[in-house]
Amino acid sequence: MTDSVNTVNDSPSVSPSSAAGRVLGTPLGARPTRVLFLGSGELGKEVTIELMRLGAWVCAADSYAGAPAQQVAHEARVLDMADTGKLRALFDEVSPDIIVPEVEAIATSELADAAARGIQVVPSAEIAAICMDRERLRVIAHEELGLPTTPYRFAGSLEELREGAGEVGYPCVVKPVMSSSGHGQSVVRGADAIDAAWREAQEGRRAAGEGDVSRVIVEALAPLDYELTVLTVSSSAGIVTCAPIGQRQESGDYRESWQPAAASDAVLAEAGRIARTAVEGLVAKAKASGETGWGVFGVELFVLTDGSVLFNEVSPRPHDTGMVTMASQRLSEFALHARAILGLPVTEGHVALAMPEGAVAASHAIVVAGDGEAEFSGLGRALAEPGTDLRVFAKPEVHGHRRMAVALAIGDSEADARARAGRVADALDIEVR
Repeated sequence: MTDSVNTVNDSPSVSPSSAAGRVLGTPLGARPTRVLFLGSGELGKEVTIELMRLGAWVCAADSYAGAPAQQVAHEARVLDMADTGKLRALFDEVSPDIIVPEVEAIATSELADAAARGIQVVPSAEIAAICMDRERLRVIAHEELGLPTTPYRFAGSLEELREGAGEVGYPCVVKPVMSSSGHGQSVVRGADAIDAAWREAQEGRRAAGEGDVSRVIVEALAPLDYELTVLTVSSSAGIVTCAPIGQRQESGDYRESWQPAAASDAVLAEAGRIARTAVEGLVAKAKASGETGWGVFGVELFVLTDGSVLFNEVSPRPHDTGMVTMASQRLSEFALHARAILGLPVTEGHVALAMPEGAVAASHAIVVAGDGEAEFSGLGRALAEPGTDLRVFAKPEVHGHRRMAVALAIGDSEADARARAGRVADALDIEVR
């Protein structure tokens, strides 16, 4: 594998332009809007398609060749994006107007340097750095913005973790301050499990730029009833929120989502307030440093058994649970993200549901186990039921467990939609060889 893979001939090298002077509709012309993706997974693939529909030129970079977004972009690159030298060389070569970080293993110092040179980082270089760090994000959310959270402490050593766990109480949850998808996370039921939780956090941390030891957050294990994601869009027209999304997770990874989520009017109102406040706070930091803060944010919330709503985390990009919007909304989270980052206005009308009254949409992640290439068959049988759809990500290989596709469905109720999406997944024949 080389450090550079071109899918088409190189486009002319150009310098970044201002948002006002960008050109759409001529992606291979002399002055197109140039977008560079750092991370090219299934979410980035959908955003790439939406950007290309609006006439932008797209280059998709990742650590391996054949990543989903690379399959559709104008050009592709393969490199270690945590390597500052390689990332800087990529920016110099591609000369993007817009940089879209889609993964966390990135040299964030280079994003800040790019923003200082006038390149638009999505949603901003500072927001990307904040949302990668649970400590900075939690301090901003709870201590600066006043959002409700679980009781928490931070620890930089095993002894500090023991003290913090004693203060928040057992059971508690221990996570590295930098990780994703549940990596390094563990539930601690008593003091005798603290040592194992510390080891798990150190092994599951995102290693890039962290040093020898990762700080951890220890949180009280709240009496959780369910979780919500509120997709929140910051654009040139301001900030709007989508209908909340319900979800089911396994080991920190999403397995199902549905929209709209069933919740009381009070919960829905509080979820929207928290999501808007969190994004407003982050966008204010972006604007203070001269950046736009435009894009889709996935705000993750806990709803407790007593009906209270707590802030959990923010993903500064389209959210995996938001794949359901490909069935539920006229403009999916990917289309909304594309519009927002290009400087186009996104208003309440753009985020509305596009289903019959009372209908619910669902997504069902298709996780494949094995070692090799995954081959899908039986698609005709899987999609025979009306109101269903499927996205096969075409990732080159699976080693262990990997999300390889998603089933989509619309039903008369949450249960009906989830069952329909599940039947699509179950009807597929998937062989790994």
